[in-house]
Amino acid sequence: MLNIELNDLIKQIITTQAESQTIEVKAAHGGTPKRLYDTLSSFSNQDGGGIIVFGLDETQNFKPVGVYDLQDLQKKVTEQCNQMIPQIRAIFTITEYEGVNICSAEIPSIDITNRPCYYAGAGKVKGSYVRVGDADLPMTDYEIYNFESFKSHVHDDERPIDRATLSLLRENDINNFILQMKLNRPGFSKLSENQIYELLSITRNNIPTLASVLNFGIYPQGLLPQLAITAIVVPGETIGDITSDGIRFLDNKRIEGTLSEMLDEAIAFCKRNIKVQTIINPNNGKREDRTEYPINAIREAILNALIHRDYSIYTEGTPIQICFFTNRLEIHSPGSLYGRMTIFDLGKARPDLRNPALATMSEFLLKTENRYSGIPTIRREMKEYNLPEPVFENKRNEFVVTLYNNQHTSNNNEDIDLIRFCKSPKSRKEIAEYLDIKTTSFVTKEYIQPLVDAGKLKLTIPDKPKSKNQKYYSD
Repeated sequence: MLNIELNDLIKQIITTQAESQTIEVKAAHGGTPKRLYDTLSSFSNQDGGGIIVFGLDETQNFKPVGVYDLQDLQKKVTEQCNQMIPQIRAIFTITEYEGVNICSAEIPSIDITNRPCYYAGAGKVKGSYVRVGDADLPMTDYEIYNFESFKSHVHDDERPIDRATLSLLRENDINNFILQMKLNRPGFSKLSENQIYELLSITRNNIPTLASVLNFGIYPQGLLPQLAITAIVVPGETIGDITSDGIRFLDNKRIEGTLSEMLDEAIAFCKRNIKVQTIINPNNGKREDRTEYPINAIREAILNALIHRDYSIYTEGTPIQICFFTNRLEIHSPGSLYGRMTIFDLGKARPDLRNPALATMSEFLLKTENRYSGIPTIRREMKEYNLPEPVFENKRNEFVVTLYNNQHTSNNNEDIDLIRFCKSPKSRKEIAEYLDIKTTSFVTKEYIQPLVDAGKLKLTIPDKPKSKNQKYYSD
């Protein structure tokens, strides 16, 4: 970081009066903060790392108070960095601001194969942290496991289910699957049945795997009760909304069976609960029925959840959720994105496969291509329907796909209220919470950007409009 960049960052922090996902502020005029381990861990464990700024006092509205001793500060911060596993190499920058010395320490992101980064004195379980907004929070057991399983190439869809036996699987379906595999892989014909079962992950050490139970089980939920789908229709825009006569859910169903059966039944549930309108096709002038959401997009979203959800012991008690609201459809998949995949890579980069056995079986059983086309299909279908872009959210313990219908549009009253709300600078997250909308990307596109374009909202960092630390304000 250059001196001028650090000065700009200081101005931004003072203007916004806030820390952020990548910025932590420490006073340090009375000495080096003694416990930086939480922030060192959380910044190292997130893509992009983060910056600790020493010399601003948050308790005095981020007033520049300076650093007690620049050389000693850098030495003692480095000592704390050396107590992390793996060790951290901070990059320091010094500048003078309003007559006092300010120092920043850039904490680099470590490679995912070395995560989690943790404080050696506390150990991996208690010393690993994750950044959430401007807070450093202890990693959950699941988050630690997510890193460890990726490093060790552990695939939970291949784990044996102790109570399962071959008698609980559909023999004809397995035989048809093996026959299809033999047609595509002639070498399989030379193997014994037991060898084929093991190589195709139907069994592991002669015990049926999770993948085979979910694909060939006579009743999979008898062994894995919560590996199902729950589907609801809410008469409003938030959970808890009720109708005038007190009805909480307009439709409510638990969907069980094999992956194929759950996919079919889930789509049937969605078709039953989405509106259908008649339109005039502009290309041929004919009247056509069009569903509220594109069925192909819904199918791909549910299919992705079934195949790519986390099936570890940490999430096997959580079903996939389909939630219809008056303005949107949400599909919640247990477990965050796997491996190196990020939200920005979806549909563009080849992902690391969390469940390779399920993915292979799905090519035959669910008629999928397994060519990473699901996300592009969802985007394309929503665009063809002239609906807002789909929103993808990677949360700490789940991945959420949100499809908005054409009922959610901003109006003049909302614009006026939002402008008033932004008399003091507000972040995208704060605006989304104010509007009671979960997805910040949708809020940015549909609410914030139109007001920015109209000159009604201004940016606190105008030269970096896409900055994570961006805030918006009105005159």
